[in-house]
Amino acid sequence: MVGFRPAEVPPTAAVKFIGAGTAACIADLFTFPLDTAKVRLQIQGEGKGAAASHGTAVQYRGVFGTITTMVRTEGARSLYSGLVAGLQRQMSFASVRIGLYDSVKSFYTKGSDHVGIGSRLLAGCTTGAMAVALAQPTDVVKVRFQAQTSSSGLNRRYHGTMEAYKTIAKEEGIRGLWRGTGPNIVRNAIVNCTELVTYDLIKDLLIRNTPLTDDLPCHFTSAFGAGFCTTVIASPVDVVKTRYMNSAPGQYSGALNCAIAMVTKEGPLAFYKGFMPSFLRLGSWNVVMFVTYEQLKRAIMAARQNYTTPL
Repeated sequence: MVGFRPAEVPPTAAVKFIGAGTAACIADLFTFPLDTAKVRLQIQGEGKGAAASHGTAVQYRGVFGTITTMVRTEGARSLYSGLVAGLQRQMSFASVRIGLYDSVKSFYTKGSDHVGIGSRLLAGCTTGAMAVALAQPTDVVKVRFQAQTSSSGLNRRYHGTMEAYKTIAKEEGIRGLWRGTGPNIVRNAIVNCTELVTYDLIKDLLIRNTPLTDDLPCHFTSAFGAGFCTTVIASPVDVVKTRYMNSAPGQYSGALNCAIAMVTKEGPLAFYKGFMPSFLRLGSWNVVMFVTYEQLKRAIMAARQNYTTPL
């Protein structure tokens, strides 16, 4: 990202790649219950879809109401249903979309110090699309686990992460593991552009125009602002992506059909179902992820410098 002080050595692409994946996993551990609550709210109201047939007829109200209902009816572990797939997703997904962002941005600008908004947007779209193409199966499994209720017992669709991958591939074909790739690419192009570019711009503006330096307060403010902007812009696509990935084969003919069905049956506000948990989750995830990411980069580079410095 921007704003390194002259005395600092910029981290390598490998450091950013590993640091982004690790930081994203740490952020997921803290914020996964909010993500699960978001998914439950987003699929609520689907009617006779696959989610409804597997026990999500329970009515959820608000972020904390959803979490409370889940703990009461399914137990506290239900808040972390799909965590294994979630961590697999972040290690492969965030490493690419965040860890390679600076390298791709530098490629588009041919190493120039002047980075325009167009280059930032193009880099965000590129790494977002690359990440989805690689990590889509993990996202499908994560959403399926989060959508199914733990109280349905023997009727649960999946009982383990590896079993879920095998079952989806067997029943829906390999293409089933890439269900929703189209809307997910659109969503992550939007998310990546908004999240990374906004973080990049806010951080740059704070460093250039305020007493803040490239440190914790600056990272915190930039990450929180990026989380809010991303939630506002990406929520409609996120809801469609969640519903389409969780749908039974044949329920929707495509992502566009899913969006049309939502508007027809539930109205346009359906696109903002789960907005509050989305914001709480994305805002807090961004803060934990970016702050951890920035500190990990510095720690790894400092350790490398100390290791290579002659005594």
